[in-house]
Formats: sequence, C-alpha cells, structure tokens
Amino acid sequence: MNIIVQKFGGTSVSTHEKRMLVIEKIVKAKKQGYLPVVVVSAMGRKGEPYATDTLISLIDKDFKIENPQAADLLMSCGEIISTVVMSNELNNKNILSVPLTGGQAGIITDNNFGNAELKETKIQNLMDILKEGKIPIVAGFQGLSEKGYITTLGRGASDLTAAILGVALNAEKVEIYTDVDGIMTADPRMVSKASLIKQISYNEVFQFADQGAKVIHPRAVEVAMKGNIPLVIKNTLSDSEGTIIDNLGSMQGENVITGITSLDNRVQVKVRINRENNYNDIFSVLAHNSISIDLINIFPKETIFTIDKEDRIKFDEIMNAFKLTCEYVEACSKIAIIGSRMKGMPGVMARILKALTKEDIEVLQTADSHMTIWCLVESKNCIKAINALHKEFKLG
Repeated sequence: MNIIVQKFGGTSVSTHEKRMLVIEKIVKAKKQGYLPVVVVSAMGRKGEPYATDTLISLIDKDFKIENPQAADLLMSCGEIISTVVMSNELNNKNILSVPLTGGQAGIITDNNFGNAELKETKIQNLMDILKEGKIPIVAGFQGLSEKGYITTLGRGASDLTAAILGVALNAEKVEIYTDVDGIMTADPRMVSKASLIKQISYNEVFQFADQGAKVIHPRAVEVAMKGNIPLVIKNTLSDSEGTIIDNLGSMQGENVITGITSLDNRVQVKVRINRENNYNDIFSVLAHNSISIDLINIFPKETIFTIDKEDRIKFDEIMNAFKLTCEYVEACSKIAIIGSRMKGMPGVMARILKALTKEDIEVLQTADSHMTIWCLVESKNCIKAINALHKEFKLG
C-alpha cells in the first residue's frame, strides 16, 4: 500500500476556507496514487474556542497540576473536535473518512500524563479503514494508556503523532503542513533575503529545532530518523514544494552552511572557582534543580556558561548557598550556525569571526560540534549578526 501521512496544524484547520485548502491537498495525494492518513491539530490559537490553550484555561492551575489525567482528557478535546469537523467537510465533498482519537488510531503510551511516551503502535484499525477506501482522520497530540486513559504527548506534539504513524505504517513520506513554505536559511522576520532550504538532513533540522526554530517538533524528527521516513515541511496556503528532511540533507549542495538560527533570553555566567566550597558539586545541584547550562568553558580560575533568563533567581539562590562569586552578562542571544558539510572544513570559524568583527559585534563566547558552531552575542546585536553571517556564507 502506497501510504502517505499528512499532518495539518491548527491554523490550517481553523476556518472553513482553510479546510477547503486542506481537502485540496488530500485529494491531490489521492490523485497521485497515495492512500492518505490525515493527522489534525486543534483548531486555531489561544483565545479561539477550541484551541488547546483556551480549553486548559477552563480549569484552575492547581487542579491541572494535581489531576494530570483529567487535564489530559480536557486538552485532548480540541484535536478530537478537529477530526469530526474535518470528516464532515470531506463528507460534503463525497469523500469517505473516519474520525479517530489517537488511541483509536493505535497509539498506546505509558501513564506519564502531559508528556506520555510511546509504548507501541497498533495499526490494524488504520489498515482496515484504508482497505475500505476511507481516509482516517486522526487526532494529533494524544494516545491511550495501557489502562485505557487518554494521554497527551507534550505540547505541539501533533507532528510527533504524524511521525509515529508514518513509521508504523511504513509510509512513503510524512507531510507536515503549516503556514510557512518550509524551513528557511534564517528567520525571514530577521533576514529579508532568507531563502527556502530545499533539502536538509534529520540531524541538521534537529539542530534547528533544538536551537529555537519552531518549524517542527524535535521528537518528530527523532522518530522519523530512526524509522528512516522522509519528512516534508509544506505550506497549506501555497503550492511550494517545501523542504525535504531525510538522511542525505544538503550534503550534495555547495554551501558549507545550511542555515542560521538563534535563541534569546540567555544570561552569561562567570563563576569564580573556590575549591574550598565544594565547587565540584555545583553542576549536580543545578541539574537537580532543573537548571540547564550550556556553552560551558572551564578554566583554572573560573568557569563560564549560560543559563536561561527564567532560571536567574533560582540560580542566584544556589550560588549564594555555595558562597560563590558570579559575574553576569544579561540579555544575550545564542546564534547557531548549522551545516553538516562544515565537518572537517577548515576556516569556518575564522570566516564567522571575521564577518562579526567587521560589523563591530563582540563575540562573548563560542562552542562547536561536528555540524554546529555557536556564538554568544548581546541580544541588541543578534539581528545584525545573523544578517552578517547570512551574507558571508551566501545563503540568500
């Protein structure tokens, strides 16, 4: 069976007019010989009646924390509504479909309400529906525990639902429809000459998602990569070919760099080392308090790293308890320069520093991996820095 999984986000199913565009994508897939399995998110964004944030606002925060099972039941309603509404629209076009919850689609999870992990995927129900010539319309973001309770897979996890089903059904590809043409070389709101990336590797796009780009859920990329199922990011509102995510990525391209993204609200911390105050315990204590640190540089007399702005108060309390002296640089941004072809390529860092120096941008800290180089700059210089790097590596 030539199966394709098509996932449509909340903005894509929010109005009748947009749902008509969704149907066009589904019909096009059928004409191309595919058997579509459709995954939908809750309709609209916060403030609209069936959006997940609107639904969860109906209950108290304390109740949500104390009753995660009930919260998951409530949060799952938005996607379930979308499946039935979408099925109704298809019915009006004489297209047979079956709306399904995540559990009815065979997604079985553990009992970790709010962020459930997949245990297994039972595809028989979906296969039976496809054999009947009908289109399964699956509620994203949710599953069913082994004890029969509705669970959710984490915020924004409809992408994950699509990837899970794509792997389980051995689909030819998984199409993720959103309101952008695909993955861009940089945020077009920051870089006017940002261009569409036609092909990118799983590892590269995982770096994009991990470093602040919100085009696709990182766990969806991980699942698709393990199952070797291509992902395609496409626009519901256009006929753009989108961005293909697979094992090959941009390895055949000419550019050393694939794209640039950034993460704001970082605080640089310089800790003066005091060996007499159990300095070596500090990282364990930070981890125990769920404070994530990155860009770590360790020197004989000090250690430098960054934390999230939201963790600053808790971090100060821990440092005071250890009687450690810290210096802070507030309002920083971590820029990630990503490209699988930079591995073993000399001179990349030199070009980065030269481009930033030319614009009088101070680099506060750097780090690198085999496909990413990070530069910490003051947030006021972030947009200028990204544009300078975008131009330097000819990504426009």
